[in-house]
Amino acid sequence: MSLLTDLLNLNLSDSTEKIIAEYIWVGGSGLDLRSKARVIIWLFFRYTRTLSGTEIIYACFQLNIQTLGGPVSDPAKLPKWNYDGSSTNQAPGEDSEVILYPQAIFRDPFRRGNNILVMCDAYTPAGEPIPTNKRHAAAKIFSHPEVAAEEPWYGLEQEYTLLQKDVKWPLGWPVGGFPGPQGPYYCGVGVDKAFGRDIVDAHYKACLYAGINISGINGEVMPGQWEFQVGPSVGISAGDELWVARYILERITEIAGVVLSLDPKPIEGDWNGAGAHTNYSTKSMRHEGGYEIIKKAIEKLGKRHKEHIAAYGEGNERRLTGRHETANIDTFKWGVANRGASIRVGRDTEKEGKGYFEDRRPASNMDPYVVTSMIAETTILWKH
Repeated sequence: MSLLTDLLNLNLSDSTEKIIAEYIWVGGSGLDLRSKARVIIWLFFRYTRTLSGTEIIYACFQLNIQTLGGPVSDPAKLPKWNYDGSSTNQAPGEDSEVILYPQAIFRDPFRRGNNILVMCDAYTPAGEPIPTNKRHAAAKIFSHPEVAAEEPWYGLEQEYTLLQKDVKWPLGWPVGGFPGPQGPYYCGVGVDKAFGRDIVDAHYKACLYAGINISGINGEVMPGQWEFQVGPSVGISAGDELWVARYILERITEIAGVVLSLDPKPIEGDWNGAGAHTNYSTKSMRHEGGYEIIKKAIEKLGKRHKEHIAAYGEGNERRLTGRHETANIDTFKWGVANRGASIRVGRDTEKEGKGYFEDRRPASNMDPYVVTSMIAETTILWKH
């Protein structure tokens, strides 16, 4: 008799040429992730003939196979698919069909084998992006010749909080009570300091398996809060990778029976909030004389502070109070090694005269397509 785990861990590549593709998209709230799976059939045939004494092998295949028998890697070769947008608050019931366009492919750490995760964006049947499709507008900015020439790099620091399922209270906290004050928890070690490390490490390895450019993890200042970093990633891929990393984390917390929160201030009072600090550089910033380019870019960001804050996540005013390593939401300031600033420039960047800067304003629930493309648009394309 097979156990459920045995069936879940079946290696399909031993018995079928079919693979499972999990299509992922952003739902109607702009933060909720949705997904559904379909089978992709590998149909191919081969024949040989001899030409001038040389045997030549020809292969023809129906769908999305770059090399004979190889894994799927080109999203353009995957079929579009539809879903019921009325059930995700993305379409009316009388005209509910929404079309998914595959945009990025990752290995599936849950089903493994040749199975894949597919990040999609959503369109009407007429081919128009729906209002919650933020990727489409971001892709336009990143494909602009001036932006593409600057090769914008991003490092995204995703903070999040793990909550106990039934009481929605941080993991490791006494129910209805509070742990000791902040201090020992940041990058802490020990059963009374680090809560949920098994989830965090499982997520780390799953992202590496998937092909996400995850670059690190650490415990955060508030107990029960953690961070992972994605990048450096170029252009639109930063948004794709962060969204899929969030999806994988949602799936792992689902398995663990823990709730994932991206609320920027999950616990009121003298506790740190959760952000998504966005590290950024362009080719000009990374070359000699880049520090002057950085300062000009920061000046532009300051002039559009209100527009950026409006797009940097819901509930951010509860986090950006001027306390707990933040600048006040109504004030724009920058500084070297200053974690209480809107924009922080690292000591190494100042010393070397080139490098990157960190925008500390985005909330943990920000849309990475919106934030990354807006920073590029402001610093490269915007004329003031």
